[in-house]
Amino acid sequence: MVKKNNPHLLIVGGTGFIGYHLALRAIKKKWKVTSISLNKPRNYRYINEVNYIKTDISNLNKTKKKLVGSFTYVVNLSGYVKHFLFKGKIDIIIKTHFLGLINLIKILSKKKIKKFVQIGTSAEYGNIKSPQKEDVYGQPNSSYGIAKLASTKLLLSLYNTKKFPVSVLRFFQIYGPKQDENRVLPQIINGCLKDKKFAASSGQQIRDFCYIDDAVNAIFLALSSKKSAGEIINIGSGRPFKIKKIIKQIQKKIGKGTVQFGKIKYRKDESMKLYPDITKAKKKLKWKPKVSFNKGINITINSYKI
Repeated sequence: MVKKNNPHLLIVGGTGFIGYHLALRAIKKKWKVTSISLNKPRNYRYINEVNYIKTDISNLNKTKKKLVGSFTYVVNLSGYVKHFLFKGKIDIIIKTHFLGLINLIKILSKKKIKKFVQIGTSAEYGNIKSPQKEDVYGQPNSSYGIAKLASTKLLLSLYNTKKFPVSVLRFFQIYGPKQDENRVLPQIINGCLKDKKFAASSGQQIRDFCYIDDAVNAIFLALSSKKSAGEIINIGSGRPFKIKKIIKQIQKKIGKGTVQFGKIKYRKDESMKLYPDITKAKKKLKWKPKVSFNKGINITINSYKI
């Protein structure tokens, strides 16, 4: 049972993949959890103990009316994910990422929260040479990356001028059970489990995949860490792999599926090398990834077999 003096965590975008796992961990810690999202949670990501609020954070008045009470911590996972370069939906991206964030700040700045953790993205770096470091100025090449970087800059400005208690965690590729099936690893896993013949790129892209438990650990450390205030911190495994190697590894583990490499062309804005330097996370958060890709992908594959 949640006690009144236990922390109250507000997860903005709490019905998504990361939000689900974050809420589960908080519930296990006996925290009170409120989720605010545009949509209701899918059945397989519904948690009884979570207070779900449905609203559009780009609407200030409606959000203000629904977001009542006090919160100890806030984690912002909200936003419309669109990685392609200015191909429609730009207004939605700006509204959910930037205008929605401004509304949250207006509401939450009066509630005296202890910490606001903004979940950023590797897309904020754009084509900056890997391994990306937090001190370089981002050059995003997608509307999604531009909106996220603008949000980061706004929050850091508020920290510097008003000591708004924010930390920005830039996530790279996060994976694990109950991830949406439109993401790369679930697509590969499902394709192999169903013994399908499916197309892929040549697979020469280099990516960093971080297991969900490690990502959630980083969030909780950022919530309690004073040293992370006003900082941008990369979160990833620190061990990049070629996509082709990962596909073959999954295919071998499952023992089914036929991958047609080279059938899909790279995107025009495709970054061929995208992986982080995680030195700062180790220093500021005392965090390091604990789950190897081999272990994490085994757990993920088994979760799709159920």
